[in-house]
Amino acid sequence: MKYINHQDEKRGIFMFTNQDVIGIAMQQSAWDIHCRAEDFLKEENVIVRSEIGALARKYYKEPIACNLVSYGNNVVASVKEEYEKTVEEYIGKFAFYRCFETPNMHWLGDRMREYGQRVCFMAEYFLPNMERMRRFSCEYEMRVLTQEDFEGLYLPEWSNALCEERKELDILGVGAYEKGRLIGLAGCSADCAGMWQIGVDVLPAYRKKGIAAALTSNLAMEILERDKVPFYCCAWSNIRSAKNAVKSGFAPAWVEMTVKPKTVVAEMNQ
Repeated sequence: MKYINHQDEKRGIFMFTNQDVIGIAMQQSAWDIHCRAEDFLKEENVIVRSEIGALARKYYKEPIACNLVSYGNNVVASVKEEYEKTVEEYIGKFAFYRCFETPNMHWLGDRMREYGQRVCFMAEYFLPNMERMRRFSCEYEMRVLTQEDFEGLYLPEWSNALCEERKELDILGVGAYEKGRLIGLAGCSADCAGMWQIGVDVLPAYRKKGIAAALTSNLAMEILERDKVPFYCCAWSNIRSAKNAVKSGFAPAWVEMTVKPKTVVAEMNQ
């Protein structure tokens, strides 16, 4: 464990540019959904056969009937063979960015329901803007935490920062303390070789004090200093989380939407 020096916000020299960061993310997405990184740059939509490779993010698990990914140029659809015609019709029917929103999404949902599949996860992902990324401070003491410091912190109040189901991936964090008491925590998961995902929690009584941005930005900087790319994910409706991402130096980068068996979706809703 080490204490963060608020006087040293600019320490660290990074070799990453914004172009590097987006390139690394596209390559990782390509490994995730079994396509090529350059597919995300095409103007036309791309369909590939669904497969989870050895280098995919570690929380990707079968079965995934369909995964739609967009970096703002097109839709790259990773699809199981039996659903390919349906998905091809869908992404050809609407503008690429309309494929991730209602009411158009219901068109896909209604047809996939016939196969026992339902639209499942929908999320927006953020990457660091290397021209804006810096360490923010707050009025509370902050400390860098490592894996051994997380013992005893797998509690409901820290469930966005840490994941009990994948403890082995939680490898780095930044905590905010008041008189020795943990009041905010940002943690990162080593989801893949080159990119670590950030999650953050702040106790309700301490919110709206700049703690989340301080934790998120400092953890992002710690990740960058380890030659990894930090990324941040939230639901589109989670305005508070999206605002924190932007305030912390991140910018929207890509979106994803998955289709999974209705039994998987039903289990999540229990």
